[in-house]
Amino acid sequence: MTRAQTGPDPAFDILIIGAGVVGCAAFRAFAMAGLRAALVERGADLLSGASKANSALLHTGFDAVPGSLEARLMRQGHAAYRALHARLGLPLLETGAIVVAWTEADLAALPGIVARAHANGVADVRLLSAPEVRQREPHLAPDLLGGVLVPGEAVIDPWSAPLAYARQGLAHGGTLLRETRVTAGRQAEDGSWQLETSAGPLRARVVVNCAGNQGDIVEAIARPSPFEIRPRKGQFVVLDKTAFALARSIILPVPNERTKGVVISRTAFGNLLVGPTAEEQQDREAATVEEAALVELLRQGRRMIPALAEEPVTATYAGLRPATQFKDYQIEALPARRWITVGGIRSTGLTGSLGIAAYLLELYGAHFAPLPPPPEPIWTPVPNLTETLPRPWQQPGRDEIICHCEMVTRAEITAALAPPLPAGDLGGLKRRTRCMMGRCQGFYCTRRVLEIAAPHLPGLVAPLDGGAG
Repeated sequence: MTRAQTGPDPAFDILIIGAGVVGCAAFRAFAMAGLRAALVERGADLLSGASKANSALLHTGFDAVPGSLEARLMRQGHAAYRALHARLGLPLLETGAIVVAWTEADLAALPGIVARAHANGVADVRLLSAPEVRQREPHLAPDLLGGVLVPGEAVIDPWSAPLAYARQGLAHGGTLLRETRVTAGRQAEDGSWQLETSAGPLRARVVVNCAGNQGDIVEAIARPSPFEIRPRKGQFVVLDKTAFALARSIILPVPNERTKGVVISRTAFGNLLVGPTAEEQQDREAATVEEAALVELLRQGRRMIPALAEEPVTATYAGLRPATQFKDYQIEALPARRWITVGGIRSTGLTGSLGIAAYLLELYGAHFAPLPPPPEPIWTPVPNLTETLPRPWQQPGRDEIICHCEMVTRAEITAALAPPLPAGDLGGLKRRTRCMMGRCQGFYCTRRVLEIAAPHLPGLVAPLDGGAG
């Protein structure tokens, strides 16, 4: 990680604030376009904010507001992920989705959902009768009334995608600075920015604000923010791998004005997910889980799939989505300020990120400078973490298994701590390997993981005495 040099010529053509999934995708796009790109993140690792906790779904955008920027960029992001995922070693679990009607009011809403999908260009969405839904999903409660089939919805790995984007940006000459909090900034006479950060000053011709839940605070560096971040918490329950077979498709409720409701979905790691909640709060940092909300999630999940009552819970988690007072994405270029705003990217950021990144390139070329001819792409596939492809523990001559719940080898942990983009903290190591994230939640493997990781992660201390965890 190279510190930027100051001088008459700005060190970077473009500097992106925030290494969530959108920031990582933007970093990739600008670096691959041949620009001197920098990505700065206040946390010790990628995905330190909103992006680390989501439902891991690749959406078609079938239910977005027709004509909205979100709808367009989700479609583009969906297509882009499908086009490049294999080249980056990223998974795609083709599940499809079914919007299930449980009441007469739900049933009456289904034709409108199909019409909206078709208006959004998702032409393969169609109505299903109750018997057709039951044939596809035999474990659903028998009192369902009908559904809508959305074939293009899929499940992906939410952590490896931004890692792959960031690594590809680095391979194309980009600079990544972690533990670098942007605190202030000013424009020089030539219009370029000098940003004050916790790691020292940085200079750039153009700044992109991808700061997520800090987005309006960072926006205030350039102007009074036109939007207000209103963090929306989503809590999730992860059920054991034995529940995986109980839902073949992503099971969606009929949405309302405020939320898409509680979803049941497979994960790419072999579990079943129930969530999220939708709770507005003031705190931008604390994503706590509460027993009452988790109990309600389980109640709703078991209402839809009664057999879930017999399935144990493996984990719970919560994330904060950077909602604003507006429903659409807040993306615009400010030519005089040499600034691009990316705000209000809520729960669809994982899907929309590649589409958003392409749009940011358009804005840069239209308002700031022509884009140079892009170099030949360098592909940087990431290791597979999912059950969709063979894992290292299944290979001949494999290394010692450290985490037996998720079958993570010592070699995988060691590789995740090595260049070109080593994990910056224990959370980053978990997201790169799945260690400590299985049934025992690290009870048996924590000691061994810490012994391996402590020399590489500042502040982490290896255990000195015996014990399982």
